[in-house]
Amino acid sequence: MSIITIVGAGMMGSAMSGPAADNGHEVRLVGTPLDREIIDSVRESGFHPTLRKKLPPVVRAYQVEELERALEGADLVIGGVSSFGVDWFSEEVLPLLRPGIPVLSVTKGLRDNPDGTLTPFPYLLASRLPEKTRGMIPFNAIGGPCICFELLDKRHTMVYFCGEDPTVLETIRGMLATGYYHILTTTDVAGVEGCVALKNAYAMGVSLAVGLADREVGDLDGEAAAALCAPGAPDRNPVYNPQAALFAQSCLEMRRIVERMGGDGALAGGVPGAGDLYVTIFGGRTRRLGTLLGRGIPFAEAEKILKGVTLESVAIITRVARALRAGGVNRVEFPLLFHMDAILNGGAEVDLPWDQFGC
Repeated sequence: MSIITIVGAGMMGSAMSGPAADNGHEVRLVGTPLDREIIDSVRESGFHPTLRKKLPPVVRAYQVEELERALEGADLVIGGVSSFGVDWFSEEVLPLLRPGIPVLSVTKGLRDNPDGTLTPFPYLLASRLPEKTRGMIPFNAIGGPCICFELLDKRHTMVYFCGEDPTVLETIRGMLATGYYHILTTTDVAGVEGCVALKNAYAMGVSLAVGLADREVGDLDGEAAAALCAPGAPDRNPVYNPQAALFAQSCLEMRRIVERMGGDGALAGGVPGAGDLYVTIFGGRTRRLGTLLGRGIPFAEAEKILKGVTLESVAIITRVARALRAGGVNRVEFPLLFHMDAILNGGAEVDLPWDQFGC
């Protein structure tokens, strides 16, 4: 039995307690400063109020002030923060990590640099380690289609674990793989991390078509619009040809960006690319934003409707478009990405550039 400490009590990080507990490990769940109510609830009854499910009975919950104690003796640290929590994780958690103890991150995102390059978060975190432990802690990440609710329900799920050391990856895989949680490993960090970050962007793009079709059957007020675009809600006007074309264009642009990052572009058509894009379109929060925008609701209003929902798609679209511009790329290669950026950051209306797709 090992000790696995999960830092960040959000939905995906908390869901990782499922396979960890099923493999007989001691599981510690530490909340960030934003997770106090969640940790209180888990302590009291085991119920996670955001997931609306009970976590495994073996999970021990810790408030952020108890972080150092929760890390004592840990054999694996799972970073469960969103992309907006990376700076907090860097400042508060990295200085407490012991040399040789691997980190496995569920965080999806990329950091753009002034020279037009994009840095995956495992590399970013490694660069932020204190000097005394720099190069002594292996950073790894999870990528692939995984809805947190389904993972806790033990639905068959296939993901990638990526990192620089194959031996470390196999060790972590052995700790977390179950009969329902199927893990592939690769040292292609840029490929996997590029795909799983970009799928958040392109899930919004495909979902624009859902909103455009819905607009044909009448307007909705903000509250009704938000309810009908929640995960699992049926389309008011099921139209799939445009969604399929946008899905294909998304995979094409993801492949090009991943290759620019030095990763294997073929992953864009595999589990961490097309697979993760598929599940995000049909089961993720990004669908809600894309649907609202497609219905003609301006981004500023959509933000208000979705208040409290983490919109990582907005961050990744903005950062990648900024990096591509800084790198002087040919905009013709990324018509969907740049149109999404114009919608979010330039006030543009949804007007998909169909004639530019497929090239």
